[in-house]
Amino acid sequence: MIDTISTAVARHRRPVLTVGLLLAGGNAVAMGYAPDLARAVLLPVLALALTALVLAIITLGNRPAALVVSPRPPSFTPPVAGWRVLLTLGLLGQASTTVGSYLRSAEAGIDTTVDAVLGVLWLGLIALLVRAAWRGHDVRLDPEGVRVQGLLGSRTVPWEARPAAGTTRDAGRSPMRLPLTIANPELVRRHGLVVGRRARLPVDSVDARFLTTVISHYVAHPQHRPAIGTPDEYRRLLTHLRGAAG
Repeated sequence: MIDTISTAVARHRRPVLTVGLLLAGGNAVAMGYAPDLARAVLLPVLALALTALVLAIITLGNRPAALVVSPRPPSFTPPVAGWRVLLTLGLLGQASTTVGSYLRSAEAGIDTTVDAVLGVLWLGLIALLVRAAWRGHDVRLDPEGVRVQGLLGSRTVPWEARPAAGTTRDAGRSPMRLPLTIANPELVRRHGLVVGRRARLPVDSVDARFLTTVISHYVAHPQHRPAIGTPDEYRRLLTHLRGAAG
């Protein structure tokens, strides 16, 4: 049941986030200018936010050994992480109460610089989270290479650069990101603001070993790269990997 909810939230993330933003904005405005209404909706808003946070924590470990075939542009991508959308919805509740408290203080003439700073910080955090959840995919494998999307920029690592995802030292730990070793770093293309010199591969919505194996396969078999993003190629890939696993 919980997995079904997470999958549905991920699939319909944009309308879900839109509704969440409208509710959070309405709650903040009500706290500032309609206190009676704010008191009436406070508990439901907090209950919804807490439920979203709990669901995000429960589904955090859902990492299937599968990719999604995306025809436009042709590529393979990990499934959208439902927990990210749920986390964003949960934090929207806290952000709306913080901003609403500032609006209420400003309306009463008792607002402080600290209140304003906290409100701006929350708005900035929510903007980044919503942007990441709205986009959905952080990793894209296409005929050219591996594209890793960050909050404000991206890296495109061509297959000719021979990317290889590392492994974590703790076998019992599920990492959120893996180091991406690049044999020919001069071929990497950067777009926008990219933080850090070393590329890291997000694996918070896909089985890390599976994604690592897929990348290694296309590095070693360039003849199959042009077909990346097609259903036939994905079926061939899965058949090959199952056969290799014995």
